[in-house]
Amino acid sequence: MSEQESEFPGLRLLDPTGERSLPIRERPSKPVTLEGLTLGLLDISKARGDVFLNRLELRFSEQGALVRRYKKPTFTKPAPPDLRRQIAEECAAVVEALAD
Repeated sequence: MSEQESEFPGLRLLDPTGERSLPIRERPSKPVTLEGLTLGLLDISKARGDVFLNRLELRFSEQGALVRRYKKPTFTKPAPPDLRRQIAEECAAVVEALAD
């Protein structure tokens, strides 16, 4: 795993993609507000991930975001390319649920 420096002292971000050379990725700017943004919530099909996403949907909706829900067919494989494309086209940001 490669490490990237963070703007937060003492915090290290790990890149789990297994790339041999460190890719240069710009950190996207944070929105000032969630009002009017479309946020995607991706359930990876692990047990109780939907419980976490239900809570996030409530909190994001309270802040004015439009929430769209998506679900992977199985947690054992990456999301299908069509699903990833759909999320990228429809959402400003996405949260993936990881739970057991």
